[in-house]
Amino acid sequence: MEAAIIGSFISAMATVLGAVPLFFVKSLSEKWKDILIAFTAGIMVSASTFGLMPQAVNESGIIGLTIGLLLGIVVLDLIEKSIPHIDVENDSGISTFDSKSLLVIIALFIHNIPEGLSTGFSFASENDILGPMVAISIGAQNMPEGLILAIFLMNSNVTKLNAFLLVAVTGFIEVIAAIVGYFTASYIDSLIGYGLAFAAGAMMFIVYKELIPESHGHGYERPSTYSFIIGLLAMVYISYMFT
Repeated sequence: MEAAIIGSFISAMATVLGAVPLFFVKSLSEKWKDILIAFTAGIMVSASTFGLMPQAVNESGIIGLTIGLLLGIVVLDLIEKSIPHIDVENDSGISTFDSKSLLVIIALFIHNIPEGLSTGFSFASENDILGPMVAISIGAQNMPEGLILAIFLMNSNVTKLNAFLLVAVTGFIEVIAAIVGYFTASYIDSLIGYGLAFAAGAMMFIVYKELIPESHGHGYERPSTYSFIIGLLAMVYISYMFT
């Protein structure tokens, strides 16, 4: 339980850490946004493919993997459909903290819930490597997400301090979700495999629906592709270090 809380806390702190440059920079070039996002995508694909999915098969078999994976994709898809997508990184024309800004924050709150559940499910698994691997991969995604949200809020006339605090709050929802996921999987052992597959499906949906298209939409496809591969290999090496 303590490991799950610590892991989810680290993932949440990654969101906060991503917002730290807010106090030193006012903008981030499209090239570096794409490179960071692609690097994150590589990490998440690696964690899902080499960590979550094999362990889900071990826990619940191929049927459990299929059901959990599809459920994770469907849940994230419903979230995307229910809350209009807003291009946080490019929408800088907001002059006041209006309902659109609030919608972005609410969307990220809901978006972070399945990420927290993924961390909780992973730490409930018997595979000791899986929890840290997922926490690191989600944390890597949270860093650029935190910076992009912070810059968006600044462009909405929110003070740097308030923007930083709002980013922190959106991150800490993952801690609560992780605790819920951990207890659910711990008390119902048969759900662990499904939960891991759910986490893999949710992460893969984020990668292919959001991260890869965003990293290839501004003319920097080649450096983004290399960054993706580096991110994938980085997670492979990290997981190897835990073995």
